Amino acid sequence: MSQSIIEFGKTPDNDAIQRVTLKGGGLKANILTYGATVQDLRLEGVAHPLVLGAPSIEPYFGPMKYFGAIVGRFANRIGQGRFLLDGHAYNVSRNWLSRHTLHGGEVGAGEKIWSIEDLTDSRVTMGLELADGDMGFPGHLTVHAKITLTEDCSLGFDIRATTTAATPCSFAHHGYFNLDGGPDITGHDLQIDAKAYLPVDDELIPTGEIRPVEGTKFDFRTRSEIGKRGLDHNFCLSDTRKPLRPVARLHSAESDLSMSVETTETGLQVYDAAYIPEAGLAGLDCRTYKPFAGVALETQVWPDAPGRSEFPDAILRPENEYRHQVRYVFTTGAQK
Repeated sequence: MSQSIIEFGKTPDNDAIQRVTLKGGGLKANILTYGATVQDLRLEGVAHPLVLGAPSIEPYFGPMKYFGAIVGRFANRIGQGRFLLDGHAYNVSRNWLSRHTLHGGEVGAGEKIWSIEDLTDSRVTMGLELADGDMGFPGHLTVHAKITLTEDCSLGFDIRATTTAATPCSFAHHGYFNLDGGPDITGHDLQIDAKAYLPVDDELIPTGEIRPVEGTKFDFRTRSEIGKRGLDHNFCLSDTRKPLRPVARLHSAESDLSMSVETTETGLQVYDAAYIPEAGLAGLDCRTYKPFAGVALETQVWPDAPGRSEFPDAILRPENEYRHQVRYVFTTGAQK
């Protein structure tokens, strides 16, 4: 076994989980085969981790589910766990409040073992097969995720998928970022290139309205402090998938560290981790994560898109290939 791969633990079903270490561009990342999860991310010269993660595998089966994982086959929520596709009604796994679907269902991509298909010092490609009917979704989905540390100090994902039948398809990296190692990210500044966002109901399902951010707490068109706004919303970047472009920027004045988010996707889900338990979760370097300990910036198709024809198309068909690119690019001091 390569020195960059170690055994990290086992699933409750006793399946082995491996951890891959990548190095490149001043970054060092630990990636788990469980969920293709970024378990740790470090920048040379910075004392603290850049992401929230657990030092052992067990929390990922419980309170730290989804932390750093690639979630899907459909990231975010599908209202009532149902949608109509080509005249057929589908009911899929309802794992959110027992009424809706979240991140692909009870056992989505973020809770499965991915295979290591290719590995270099700075890049790993992981693969996953999601069977026709898995979590109720149609189509056998073949997924490949290339995770790369690049010379310009970025963590990049290139996710591709093909299917045997038309199916909802949207994967997202569900990492939580903290750029200064402090107890929370409320003092971080955030800027998002979005003129609209999706309001949600009491169960965090989009209402169907596409509302301008102007005059609301969701207006991040100019750099603003995150604070405690209660963010778990999709920001509308575009109506269709675009060439890779910058869409958001996170900055900590405390560490003078910035992170730019570049993506091809139509939406950016921003979650401020307000619902981390007040009692705290045991994290990296003996840290305790409490509410607002990190911010998730998940590039994806808009939530509930399979059930809403007015939202961007979320359906992958056998004649097409799904491709989602996202890069998190870090700069410090004079590099900004």
